Amino acid sequence: MSPRGVAIPDLRERLFEAAERVVARDGAAALTSRAVTTEAGCAKGVLHAHFAGLDEFVAELVLDRFTRTVALAADLPAQAGSGTVTGNLVNLAAAVLSLDPGVVGLAVTRPAAALRVREAWAAGAPGFDAVQTSIEAYLSAEQRLERIADKLDAGSVALALVGTLHHLLMTGRPGTPYPQDRVQRLVHALTGLS
Repeated sequence: MSPRGVAIPDLRERLFEAAERVVARDGAAALTSRAVTTEAGCAKGVLHAHFAGLDEFVAELVLDRFTRTVALAADLPAQAGSGTVTGNLVNLAAAVLSLDPGVVGLAVTRPAAALRVREAWAAGAPGFDAVQTSIEAYLSAEQRLERIADKLDAGSVALALVGTLHHLLMTGRPGTPYPQDRVQRLVHALTGLS
């Protein structure tokens, strides 16, 4: 346990990682501020000293994890012309689906956290819309390079892929394997590539 009054390096990330471990090990119902701080090896009040409450903490955790994923998606258009189109899209899908479904599910089951996440996304915080924009830009770049058909509706393909990833993420359960075969088949169907 950290001594009282001593700054804890990377406290925010330490608490986030502790929450992910609690949810993965014990389920969403076990997530309390005490469970998080105990798992993080911090004093009981640390979470409430930095967040207005557990709902704000959960919302910030979800937004943080989406920000990381969107940063990976933002790099996708620069990959046009390298690797395979299918491989690049499947790799991005894996990054999106690496978000812990238990943690994402917390934001759905905690109405105040869900509202905070929706408000943040409406205000421009990175979320599924940014992933969709990156996929569309990537597909358009691949069209310019003539690696995929010009007639492909990049916007619709991006929407369909992101919608499917959202579905898989929201219906996934912690500990279940990444559905790579399903995602690969979907990418093939949407792009017409084999």
